[in-house]
Amino acid sequence: MMYPFENKLVAVMNKSIETGKIMNALAHMCIGFGAGLGRDVLNLVDYQDKSNNVYPDISKMPFIILNANSNKINNLRKSAIIEGIQFSVFTDTMTVGTWEEQLARTKETTEENINFMGIVICGEWGVVTELTKKFSLWK
Repeated sequence: MMYPFENKLVAVMNKSIETGKIMNALAHMCIGFGAGLGRDVLNLVDYQDKSNNVYPDISKMPFIILNANSNKINNLRKSAIIEGIQFSVFTDTMTVGTWEEQLARTKETTEENINFMGIVICGEWGVVTELTKKFSLWK
């Protein structure tokens, strides 16, 4: 089957989290995840307007934002591990206090007690589609 791109980039966010916090979580995941993946995998290009202004580092491929609850996000994380798909997650333990306090809080929290705020995954188009097909678009 032919896909528009080799890879598919998807975020699945926890819709029960307030907008400001969920946007912060998405931003944190995308910064590190994008840096790790690099320009080539993300298909980044620079756009230029007629006035010669450059708008750098915009991905040619779509970035699809879906929603699910914490449990489904964690299950997607586990599936990504099994499939060898790159991912980044953001959890409630990564909020409030300094980054050192957040690291310590995460280390002290069991998986069952973590509230998953979101996940970003990027991998082979067909595999990512299969893993995320039951999630709804973020509206």
